[in-house]
Amino acid sequence: MLAHIMEALLLPILLIAVFYFLLIRPQQKQRRQMAELQQSVQPGTKVMTTAGLLATVVEIDDDEVVLETAPGVHNRYVRRAIANVIQPEEPATAAPSDPVADSAADIADDAPTHQPAQAKADDRTNGDDVR
Repeated sequence: MLAHIMEALLLPILLIAVFYFLLIRPQQKQRRQMAELQQSVQPGTKVMTTAGLLATVVEIDDDEVVLETAPGVHNRYVRRAIANVIQPEEPATAAPSDPVADSAADIADDAPTHQPAQAKADDRTNGDDVR
């Protein structure tokens, strides 16, 4: 009798464990990382809000931040509106010459050019169609 009860409870317990490890736990981890990110912003940090607004943090007041969206334009947001911190861009370095790209450019130079005047003369439509 006890064995039948254990077998009947085994499937729901396994399902709960699977849901926890596949859905609940990763979501809690993501929420914790987002809270840490929002708490770590300092004035001068470039951020992106949940609406996609790119701005620089100017001032922090408890649960609010003042963001500068353009020079002299300040907006007040709740700290939870910060979705991402924008990392400063690294200076671009000169890429070495690519022999494949160079040969493609040589081929493109040899290609025949389009003659728009000739194409216009061959066009027998009244000109009101959009191409």
